[in-house]
Amino acid sequence: MGLMDKIRGEFVDIIEWLDDTNSTLAWRFPRYDNEIKNGAELIVREGQQAVFVYRGQLADRYEPGHYALTTENMPIMSTLQGWKHGFNSPFRSEVYFVNTRPVTDFRWGTPQPVTVRDPDFRMVQVRANGTTIVKVVDPAVFLRQVIGTESVVDMEQITDLLRRTVALAFSDMVLATGLGAIDLQGRQVELSDKLREFVAQRVASFGLGVDAVTMTISLPEEIQQAMTRGVARGVEASGFADNVRDPNRYQQVQAADAMLAAAQNPGGAAMGAAMQAGMGVALGGQMAGAMQGAFAQPAAGYAQPGHGQQPPPLPVHQQFHIDLDGQAAGPFPVDQLRQFVAAGRLSPQTNVWTTGMSAWAAASTVPALQSLFGGPPPLPGTPPPPPPAG
Repeated sequence: MGLMDKIRGEFVDIIEWLDDTNSTLAWRFPRYDNEIKNGAELIVREGQQAVFVYRGQLADRYEPGHYALTTENMPIMSTLQGWKHGFNSPFRSEVYFVNTRPVTDFRWGTPQPVTVRDPDFRMVQVRANGTTIVKVVDPAVFLRQVIGTESVVDMEQITDLLRRTVALAFSDMVLATGLGAIDLQGRQVELSDKLREFVAQRVASFGLGVDAVTMTISLPEEIQQAMTRGVARGVEASGFADNVRDPNRYQQVQAADAMLAAAQNPGGAAMGAAMQAGMGVALGGQMAGAMQGAFAQPAAGYAQPGHGQQPPPLPVHQQFHIDLDGQAAGPFPVDQLRQFVAAGRLSPQTNVWTTGMSAWAAASTVPALQSLFGGPPPLPGTPPPPPPAG
């Protein structure tokens, strides 16, 4: 380094921060041993604030703009330095630039499930995850609580702190609402704003603010399966809740599912047939008891059936769950599935499931749906059509 370069290096003429990242929250200007001279230029760009620190004490703060550092625009520094009549000689001070733009790529999740008291399923453990938009709203507090003596602070350094804060805020929010697990999942959008308020109260002590919070609540797999079974059977919400609250009725539903699965097992045909017969007897007895009470009094305007006569069974409309854009949807009747085929949302390769099926299967392999893709299947034993004459 030449003599002139060394002399020029003793003083700082321009103080600025050119941030080319999207995650840096604070940066200390590398002054090293150089001194800031009288009239030096300070450039604060949009989305930034500059904070001067003299011997560990916060001094002047600057919003976006272009400044010439003189006694007039450095009142706090003048007091700390004792510049009663202005200053002409260079001075030393640390300068921090703080990023005040929102950081939008912060993701959070609950490290442990949160136990929720539910009116239908008793105690349920739920999980949640989502995204949060945070930013520095008070650079002075952020400097004291987070930056300290660090020269650079980015999102990675405070990620663990924020994730713990959001997870605890979610737990407190769930307890404050008093909602059950099903209601929490059904009101996720509405509750996201309430969660933002809980998080904002906690991160304010770090000089941070929260613009928005998104939230997705996950229920245990066994709860989702129980809900799916209830919907597949066409059970109303109140009746399904009664089944869950009544242990005997809930065990009956589970036993019926187990017998159906065993009956559909190709390796246990004899046992499956026996279990089907047993299930038919058990369910038949239950249905007879229910029908006896239902038909004890004839409805007004209708003749009571004669002795030995039984009313015909009500028609059953089979409904199917379908894989719709990677999510289980339904159940839908066959007529509505025909509309999905016409709209191009249901193809022969789409996975479907209905009560009685042991697993999801392609729609083209299900006899009840084959007519949706080019006509009904051929009758058993029908020879294939002859090839066209050449």
